[in-house]
Amino acid sequence: MRTPRCWRHLLAVVLVAVILPAPIYAMASPTDEPTSLRNEADDGAASDQQAVSRELELFRGSAISLSQAMAIAEALHAGATTADVSFDGAPDSPVYRVKTLHNDRIWHHTIDATTGKIVGGEAAFPLKEFDAGDRSNLVALKTIRQRLADAVRVAEHAASGKAISGGLIRERGRLNFAIVVMTGNDLKAVILEPPGAARRR
Repeated sequence: MRTPRCWRHLLAVVLVAVILPAPIYAMASPTDEPTSLRNEADDGAASDQQAVSRELELFRGSAISLSQAMAIAEALHAGATTADVSFDGAPDSPVYRVKTLHNDRIWHHTIDATTGKIVGGEAAFPLKEFDAGDRSNLVALKTIRQRLADAVRVAEHAASGKAISGGLIRERGRLNFAIVVMTGNDLKAVILEPPGAARRR
C-alpha cells in the first residue's frame, strides 16, 4: 500500500510503544509495606491486565473497523470530519465513540462495533463550550487538508496493524494526529504532524 500523496511530506512520524498497565508487583516497593497490601496491589494489577486483554480481544473480534465507524458517523452530517474516535469494550456490546466536527459543533455518536448501527441518539455541543485549548485544536482542524481518516490509514500502514483510537494533540504549538494502533499483542502510538498545521496559541 502506498502512502497517500497528501502525507508524503509529513514533518514527523514517531512510533512509540504504549505502556499497558504495568504489573504493580514489578515496581519497587518499600520493604516495610504489609504483605496484605502487596497482595491487594497484585490482585489489582492482574485485574487491570485482564480488563485490557479483554478489551483488546473484543477489538480483534469486532466486525466494524475504526475507519468504518468514522465513515458511518461522518455520513450523518454532510461535510463532517472526525475529531476523536475510540473503541470501547466496556458496554454489553462493544462500540466506537466518535466525535465529529460540523457547523461549529461537536457531535457525539456511538457506533456498534459488531453491526455498524448507531446506538442511542446523538448529542451536539457548541465549540464555545469547550476550553480554549480544545477549541484551538478544533478550529485548527478546519484549516488543514488532512483528516483524521487519512492519519488512521497512514498509521495503520506505518505500524502494520489496526487503529483502536485516534484524536488531536498539540505539541510545540502545532496540531498533530495521535493514533493508537494494535500490532499483534502490542499497542503503538503513531504521531503524525500534517504539513501546514497552523500554529495557534
